[in-house]
Amino acid sequence: MSASPATRRLLAAVLAAGALVGAAAIPAAAHDDDRRDHRGRNSSIVIGDVQHDSRGRDRDRGRDDRALNREWVEVKNTGRHSVDLRGFTLTDRDGNRYRFRDFRLDGRSSVKVHTGQGRDTHRDVYQDRRHQIWDERDTATLRDNRGNVIDTESWGRRGHHDNHRR
Repeated sequence: MSASPATRRLLAAVLAAGALVGAAAIPAAAHDDDRRDHRGRNSSIVIGDVQHDSRGRDRDRGRDDRALNREWVEVKNTGRHSVDLRGFTLTDRDGNRYRFRDFRLDGRSSVKVHTGQGRDTHRDVYQDRRHQIWDERDTATLRDNRGNVIDTESWGRRGHHDNHRR
């Protein structure tokens, strides 16, 4: 006895839904450097490398732009197409926030968001701050122009970087 077309369609829909739920439950694979990938589902924009807390290299961090500019968070576009970052924000655990103004990130490229002062280019932008932002234990959170979390990067636990989704 064969199933009716309506029964077959219903069974196909149930199996497809089960496959989607099963795929969503599979944890993200770890990268070679033990970091987990937690980028937004449809986003090619991610947090890349982080250079934080360079206090040991300079005694007076509050007044030295060079020291502050050695502290940065990299934002990468892993996709082929450019992305308008206008309104995207990068925040730390204490609530300090940098908001991208008119900035378009080319495909397969990156920009470093420096803490100190400088002249913005297509590879480097500056928060124009006079004090350190990124501590030796901190979390950088990247949000899109609607406030949705795109990616997070935490560091300071066991001496290496870890990505965590908030």
